[in-house]
Amino acid sequence: MPEPADRPACVDDVHELALAMPHVTVYDPEADNPVYQVGGKSFVFFRNPRPDAVDPETGERYSDVIVFWVESDADKQALVQDETTPFFTTPHFNGHPSVLIRASRLGGISRTELAEVIQDAWLSRASQRRRETWLRSRSGL
Repeated sequence: MPEPADRPACVDDVHELALAMPHVTVYDPEADNPVYQVGGKSFVFFRNPRPDAVDPETGERYSDVIVFWVESDADKQALVQDETTPFFTTPHFNGHPSVLIRASRLGGISRTELAEVIQDAWLSRASQRRRETWLRSRSGL
């Protein structure tokens, strides 16, 4: 199935792309902050407002933070240190293999880039068998 024309990412894309991965379950799907899991392990989730992610001007907690797992600290640093992306982290997530993005800033990346982040998040949490099966299906072998 061909990818839709590349465009800025949006929140609906997060839901669509996460659900498109195999063996995904959604914890609390009716809530404003669903958690996407594979094999009982979260790989994308919508976070509740927390004191570690606040607007520097107003001090108000961000209410739209999305968390994506990453494979390694190197992957995390590549995303958060790239000033061209809206990814960030907070001290609360030091040592945690994840990156954050505000839903209101998703348009700072393309839908294709978001798909790669979500696929990588899924791969970082899926079992070896599920990873291998999915990768094989993508390579056409």
